[in-house]
This record gives sequence, C-alpha cells and structure tokens, in this order.
Amino acid sequence: MDYCDSKMRVRYSETDQMGVAYHANYLVWFEVGRTDYCRHKGFTYERMERESDSFMVVVEAFCRYRRALRYDQDFVVRTRVERVSSRTITFDYRILHAGSRDELARGYTKHVVTNREGRAKVFPETFRKYFE
Repeated sequence: MDYCDSKMRVRYSETDQMGVAYHANYLVWFEVGRTDYCRHKGFTYERMERESDSFMVVVEAFCRYRRALRYDQDFVVRTRVERVSSRTITFDYRILHAGSRDELARGYTKHVVTNREGRAKVFPETFRKYFE
C-alpha cells in the first residue's frame, strides 16, 4: 500500500489554554499530508490546476479523535489514497505519535474534481494515474 508520512510538531498557536491541540487543526494537518502525498507521487496541486483546469474540492471530511496531541509533541500524518474514481478521490489519514506510532486520530477527506467554475468534471487521466 502506497502512503506518505509527513512529520510535524504541535505549535503553541495550535493549542488551547490547556496545551491540547485544537480539534480543527487536524483538518489542516490532513491538508499538509495530502499536499505532501501529491509531491511524493511527483506533482503539485498548482501544476494540476494550471495544466488541466482541475481542482480537488473537499465535499466531505471526517476525523475520529482517539487521544489528544499536546504542545510540542512530534507526530506523523500518514496519508494514502483510499479510493479514486472518474470524478472523485478519497484520502485516508492517520495521525500517529512520532515515537511510538500509536494512532492518535484517523480520518478521511472526499474530493470531487471540478473546473474553475466549480462544475464537476472527469479526473484528467494525466493526473489520475498518479493515484492508481
């Protein structure tokens, strides 16, 4: 199974008053993982947008929190493609404690490929092949 690990650390600005990572940051970290995954596969969002007028628009997001991350903790976002079809792609994410690889959170995002006007379109083969 093909995946990409993105190493990160919880910054102070990402925590609440108790030093616990704020829940919405997990979706931001998923985006970092997704962007790194695309680079790992050999392309960038910017290139896909420029060359094929194609955008991966988030239509669904989910995160299950298992254990809290705290200020200054190292962690890894492990990203892989769960499913790709002619118009959609679903990414799977696991947030792991860097030292022990314990799973701290798990989630996914589902995307529809659109043109600049936001209309769904077929995923261009040039870029879809990177995910299969």
